[in-house]
Amino acid sequence: MSPAASAEVPAPPGVRLRPMTPPDLEAVSRLEPELFGAEAWSPATLAAELDRTTGPGADRAYLVAEATDEPARILGYAGLWYGDGRGDADLLTIATIPAARRRGVAGALLTSLLSTAADAGCRAVLLEVRASNEAAQRLYTAHGFTPIGRRRRYYLAPVEDAVVMRRVL
Repeated sequence: MSPAASAEVPAPPGVRLRPMTPPDLEAVSRLEPELFGAEAWSPATLAAELDRTTGPGADRAYLVAEATDEPARILGYAGLWYGDGRGDADLLTIATIPAARRRGVAGALLTSLLSTAADAGCRAVLLEVRASNEAAQRLYTAHGFTPIGRRRRYYLAPVEDAVVMRRVL
């Protein structure tokens, strides 16, 4: 049985966390290029990822954070691969719109997915982050992640190293 993405984590005021659903894909697909530029996932990739959150062989969890006072306005989203729960999970993506940054939205999404990984039986969560993305690195450090290495030239647009971080659960 696959663990459900937990929406039980307290969210900031005016924000609700919930599992991502197919109707969210249009809005998330519009946000991807704004938030990730040339590294944005395509609508087809997003749909394929979401397909792996349910049914036999489910090995991923995706959440959205939405404004409670503005129906259907997605403030952020995040995804996790937890595999069979016997090893490490991977944080696949996490993003918030600029207006929602520094309000606890990303932290709530991350905390929820850490709970999902723990519920799945994972030992740790890994992630990659751009070496220049100091704000994200501070977020991850505040949530117990530590740097364990670098992946040279991991990002392509523009070319940049990734810092690999890990948190033991």
